[in-house]
Amino acid sequence: MFRMKRVHVYQCEVDDIPGGTAAKLKALALAGAHLEYVHSERSESKTGAGQLLVAPTQTKTEMDIVKSVGMHEVQKPTVMRFEGDDRAGLGGRVTQAWEAAGINLHGLMMAVVNGKFVGYATFDSSDDANTAAVILADIGAKEKD
Repeated sequence: MFRMKRVHVYQCEVDDIPGGTAAKLKALALAGAHLEYVHSERSESKTGAGQLLVAPTQTKTEMDIVKSVGMHEVQKPTVMRFEGDDRAGLGGRVTQAWEAAGINLHGLMMAVVNGKFVGYATFDSSDDANTAAVILADIGAKEKD
């Protein structure tokens, strides 16, 4: 069985220097934020800058904390968390099914820990994310057989 849910992602610019991301994560930690997703990368368009993307746990308090340190929610890309029991070749089956449906991934991260997988997929649209969720559910139903 697999689960997939939308993750609300908040973004801010960080300095592209040693400690640039760490400074913002420290501010989040001191404010009491509990994060389920953290991604940072160097800006392709602005020298000396990067972006930090985080997803707080899905409570209003956590979302308020993230906003209080200068982050704002982004609507695109759409980020989905998916998880379930690991099976050999699962990543290939899932991404091939998404490809067959015409879904172009914006980004993908998957990991396996203790026989369970967790992944974060970013999609260009909510429609693609919803289609991907249906496909994942279908694959999960077939995996049980």
